[in-house]
This record gives sequence, C-alpha cells and structure tokens, in this order.
Amino acid sequence: MSRERWMALSFAIGSTCFLVGPFPGYAELVGERADAVTFFVGSIFFTAGGALQSIGAWPERSSGRSGRAAWSAAIVQSAGTVFFNFTTFRALETAIGNPEYDRLVWRPDAFGSICFLVSGFIAYAASRRHGWLPARGGPGWWQPAVNLLGCIFFGISAVAGYVVPSKGSVIDLAAANWNTSLGAACFLACALGALAASAAAPPGPGPASGVARRARV
Repeated sequence: MSRERWMALSFAIGSTCFLVGPFPGYAELVGERADAVTFFVGSIFFTAGGALQSIGAWPERSSGRSGRAAWSAAIVQSAGTVFFNFTTFRALETAIGNPEYDRLVWRPDAFGSICFLVSGFIAYAASRRHGWLPARGGPGWWQPAVNLLGCIFFGISAVAGYVVPSKGSVIDLAAANWNTSLGAACFLACALGALAASAAAPPGPGPASGVARRARV
C-alpha cells in the first residue's frame, strides 16, 4: 500500500477515535478508562499520519512557494499532533489514577489546536493562491476548506474546554465535546476523500498521486 494511503488511513482511524470519544453514550458504554484510551490511540494515529505527510512533503520544500507551504503546513500540523499526544496521555493517566474523574476526559490542548489552526490556514491559503484546488468537481477540490473548518472547530473546543481557575470547571463542557466531534468529522471526511483519491490514482507519480498529500487532515 502506498504512503499516501497509509497516511489517509492513519488520519481516518485517528479522526474516528476523536469523533466517537466525546459522546456521553460512548463513555457510559465503555467506561472512562476505555474512553481515555480511545483518545490516546486516536492521537497516536494522528501523529503517524502527520509523520507520513511530512515525509511526503519533504521533497516539495524546495519547489517554490507552494512546496514550502506544503512543508510548513505538514510540520506545524505534526507538532500539533504531538501536543495532543501529551494531552491525551495526561488524561489517560488521570482516568486510571482517579475513579472520580469525569468520563468526558479530554479537551483539545490549546497549543495543539493553535498548531492545527495555523497549519490549516497555511494549506487553505496556499490552495487558493497556488492552484492546489482543482476545478470544482475534480478530485480533492474541497479538502483544504473542510480541513480548515475542522481546525476551527477544534479551536472553539479548546476555548470552551478552558478550566476557569476560580471555579475549577470548564467554560462549556458540552460545547468542547461537540466541537471536538464536529472537527473530527471534518478530518474524517478529508481522510476518506484522500483514501478514495489514492485508490483511484494510477500507479506511479502523477497529478492524481498528489491529491492525498494535499488533501490534509
């Protein structure tokens, strides 16, 4: 299987974990520890996908402004996934060590969300400026916009999940979790689109093989 397909598959699995994890019904079904594991596993798959994307973007870094933008977006996004690794691991540790810990164990880490926002904006701006977006109706024309929307949802979730020191509670737990799921749904759509594009692409290098690299999640 090609690197592009492995990358898209990793993002798809990670997005699915972040999509289902915030739902109260899921947490009640599997328990708070398993819910925390779901987020942590999802963050690992995000990091794997980000690493594969960075490897794919490395040859493009010297190919002009579009190549530098692709490389920058991939590296910044990868940094964000690492921040999520730390966040979800801390949540997992807390869920295991404290039986009273809230079942909705995870909130997007602020630094990770900022990285995702910056990366999503770079990719979207470059897609508009340098023609990464194929003509409407062509493969992959919508991914940069949907990816940016997912990053915005994650950013909203990070703000809603901020713990107010004087109260010891988050600003809006429901908003934090729903926006996490909405953002993950956007990322999952992009990943599935990239998987479909890579499956339809002919073997060898060519324009079609670049869709998966640019259809960021």
